Amino acid sequence: VQLQASGGGLVQPGGSLRVSCAASGFTFSSYHMGWFRQAPGKEREFVAAISWSGGTTYYADSVKGRFTISRDNAKNTVYLQMSSLKPEDTAVYYCAAVSSSRRNFNGWQRGYGYDYWGQGTLVTVSS
Repeated sequence: VQLQASGGGLVQPGGSLRVSCAASGFTFSSYHMGWFRQAPGKEREFVAAISWSGGTTYYADSVKGRFTISRDNAKNTVYLQMSSLKPEDTAVYYCAAVSSSRRNFNGWQRGYGYDYWGQGTLVTVSS
């Protein structure tokens, strides 16, 4: 199993950036996907999640209206489009996967229960 995040970099406040996560080694289309971030000196936090089909999405209040999660099951890739970036968005961004086969488990919508994790990509928002 591999989750390879990419696309991080330096961006000015108010700018936009898209990070990607390429998955391999498991049936991507059977997994819900999530993005998380960890800022220096802080705990990791949930950012966004998307269902296995891409039909439903969930966001942390801190990014709602500014970030958009999407996926392309044909390319085994999940994306996070970030707009109106703020310095407090500076963090290492991680993607993660959780099986959709768990019955009656909706914790993934809030960032819980993820099975696989990738390495992160650093996003720095600074002028």
